[in-house]
Amino acid sequence: MTARAVAVGALLLALLALAPAARAYEAKDTFTQGSLVVSPEVSYGHQMDIEHKTPYTNLDFANIGVRFGWLPFAPVGSGPLYGSLEVGLEPLYQQYIEPRRAYFAGLGLTLRYHFLGLGRLVPYAELASFAGGTNLKIAEVRSAFTFLIWGGLGLEYFVTDRTALYAGYRYEHVSNGNTAKPNRGVESNAGVVGVSFFFE
Repeated sequence: MTARAVAVGALLLALLALAPAARAYEAKDTFTQGSLVVSPEVSYGHQMDIEHKTPYTNLDFANIGVRFGWLPFAPVGSGPLYGSLEVGLEPLYQQYIEPRRAYFAGLGLTLRYHFLGLGRLVPYAELASFAGGTNLKIAEVRSAFTFLIWGGLGLEYFVTDRTALYAGYRYEHVSNGNTAKPNRGVESNAGVVGVSFFFE
């Protein structure tokens, strides 16, 4: 072993000894009961033709929203189900892009369950239900008022103890609840990305 290798090794050991120990992430310190969560997010989706009916509009759309969440309980459960429930409200704007331009704007109730057993990597499952106004008039649905619901799965990664980046998949459904005809509904796949800020 050369003197240079010994010097480099000694320098690395000295740096490690002087560096402050990184504090381990503790999910229970972030997901404390009563905490607030603010999560701006964007998503992009495409209509599915699951019924194989014609005509089929073949919609593309993008969403932007901000989820205002609240953690009503301390983390619960054990093993893989150890986690925290988030309840929230989200104003949402959905822009239909192709083949025609239209919009949906509404307010919804959101539920997200965070699975906390993997440290900074936090899988989640979510449900949401929105009601709002729209000017979307296509073969599958036509009304000035619609409901939008989704269910999804995703992953969060905590870049700091109180900031998480997330990405996930959503299955979306749009319907006017039979308040107008037609109401075949629109089924879509969507991907979402966002960031969550946690406040005690």
